[in-house]
Amino acid sequence: MRQAGVRWLVLSLFLQCCIWAQGLYNPTSDVVLLSPSNFKSKVLGADGVVLVEFFAPWCGHCKNLAPAWEKAATALKGIVTVAALDADAHQSLAQEYGIKGFPTIKVFGVGKSPVDYQGPREAKGIVEYALQQVKSIAQARLLGKSNGGGGKKNEEKALSVELTSKNFNELVLQSTELWLVEFYAPWCGHCKKLAPEWKAAAKNLKGKVKMGQVDCDTEKSLMSKFGVKGFPTILVFGVDKSNPSPYEGGRLASDIESFALRQLEDTVTTPEIVELTGQDVLDAKCSSAAICFITFLPDILDSSAAGRNKYLETLLSVAEKFKRNAYSYLWVAAGKQPGLEKAVGVGGYGYPALVAVNTKKGLYNSLRGAFELEAVVSFVKEAGRGGKGNVPLLTDIVLKDTEPWDGKDGVLIEEDEFSLDELMSEDSDL
Repeated sequence: MRQAGVRWLVLSLFLQCCIWAQGLYNPTSDVVLLSPSNFKSKVLGADGVVLVEFFAPWCGHCKNLAPAWEKAATALKGIVTVAALDADAHQSLAQEYGIKGFPTIKVFGVGKSPVDYQGPREAKGIVEYALQQVKSIAQARLLGKSNGGGGKKNEEKALSVELTSKNFNELVLQSTELWLVEFYAPWCGHCKKLAPEWKAAAKNLKGKVKMGQVDCDTEKSLMSKFGVKGFPTILVFGVDKSNPSPYEGGRLASDIESFALRQLEDTVTTPEIVELTGQDVLDAKCSSAAICFITFLPDILDSSAAGRNKYLETLLSVAEKFKRNAYSYLWVAAGKQPGLEKAVGVGGYGYPALVAVNTKKGLYNSLRGAFELEAVVSFVKEAGRGGKGNVPLLTDIVLKDTEPWDGKDGVLIEEDEFSLDELMSEDSDL
């Protein structure tokens, strides 16, 4: 009987220890319970400030903090995320953030890296500190400054896009651009080692190659769709988006950059030289372009088809040279769009003429000099650097719909001949 009582006591203590080891916070608590599977979405992917307590269930100071942490979480609900991670159960994640004592509180979302919370360990002090961080971020945004935060606004995260089953088709598969996509798992050691190299490559390739990453712990459908079986796996989505190829190069930033730029040579197409036949063409080609280059060519009677095609070949050579830049190239025959000519100070003489137009800023600049390949290349290059002597558009651009050029020589329309004798005769009858 006595042995049975001892066994029951031991079992009871064991069960209590198991419950105690599960953590300090109830799953229904306002404190967000973290693990490697949700740390990225709940903390690194958050839009605002996140307070994270790294605790150990056996830690006396952690137990003392728990009621204040719960109270702060309830007070800040919907304003600041208050979270907790069992560092005993998830040691590798705790080690990643250099946790050596308990409880350690880190603040995410106020800088490029998390910062240590050194304030009071009672609810009022925690809440006041969190609200001050929110106020500082809001003021910075109001002034148009970046907080450099760790959430979705983080510059590094913006350079390499977080891809999910909801945005993958639109951003990658329907894109005409080259994409490098890393399929990773948050717990993967090789993925963590690759992370800084991936970020550095994304920074250096900005504006040239698109880069993104897929968390395969939460996006198993994408992992299955593309046959990913190990981590990290890097796939290259080039011209044929339905058949990505595996990246098998080095894992340093320089290796990734060199590979991407070589691929870019094969995937980037030369922009078209489009005839400007109306407002719809201008909107489609210039609204999304960094710079819109518009060439005013001589009337077909002044150049012939051969002469016009020679000008267009010059423009095509320029477009090929700058094909990696987000530029658009349009042309229009002299006198076809008088409203546009007036807006950019062209008209009546001096064809061909070339202007660089930024429709978003309402600015333009004109080529000064002969319309020759070398001069045009220099003009485009200078415009890409910001240009010199930019001036505001003289008036709003008003375009009319015109018929496109048929590719043929112009035909001189002869006027009806008349007799001077007949004209005099008509006058004498009056």
